[in-house]
Amino acid sequence: MTVFFIGAGPGDPELITVKGQRLIRSCPVIIYAGSLVPAAVLEGHHAETVVNSAELHLEQIIELIKTAHREGKDVARVHSGDPSLYGAIGEQIRYLRELDIPFEIIPGVTATAACAALLGAELTLPDISQSVILTRYADKTVMPAGEELASLAQHKATMAIHLGVNHLEKILAELLPHYGADCPIAVIHRATWPDQDWVVGTIEDIAGKVEAKGFRRTALILVGRVLGSDQFSESSLYRAGHAHLYRP
Repeated sequence: MTVFFIGAGPGDPELITVKGQRLIRSCPVIIYAGSLVPAAVLEGHHAETVVNSAELHLEQIIELIKTAHREGKDVARVHSGDPSLYGAIGEQIRYLRELDIPFEIIPGVTATAACAALLGAELTLPDISQSVILTRYADKTVMPAGEELASLAQHKATMAIHLGVNHLEKILAELLPHYGADCPIAVIHRATWPDQDWVVGTIEDIAGKVEAKGFRRTALILVGRVLGSDQFSESSLYRAGHAHLYRP
């Protein structure tokens, strides 16, 4: 018996991996995050038990897994996006290790990747940014020392900020001294879902655009010069005259 932590992707049912889909359709027990995972992701399943974990607390989820373990049944534990990013799987894994229950993580498409695709953007461009910082706004979860938004902003790297649209004005105030008022920024609401929507602008004017759209939750903030520039060098990989293993 194995617990499979499966990344369902950002919302579009077709953005789940082939392996993730196969396991959902074959596991006799499915526990899925119903508040974030669309029901269409579960289509084609033959599970005996399907439970929406949005209605449960951690200990109840672990009890379901323990029952499946006693009965020798594999569990598809379905999370949104990629389960290793803000997926709350660490606390479940800690229990599973204590109980000696095998588990495996199946990666998924992240919200950041989905938003970049929607915007038609590469997040790492030569000369502009070669790093992407994935972070969140510190609200109920306190950020560790050194990971405050103002500290991360000093790097001026491409940044994806989760769970922060309700605190956009505070976020912009912390970004402004490091990125500048004219730095491109986008706020993407429910990327890849049927009702997806987004706005693009600058740190100076984005707040008004978000207010006009009425975005309140389930939105990702992307900021960085990569979003608004075509002034960058070509990569070495495809540059004529650059030799490598496959192109001597």
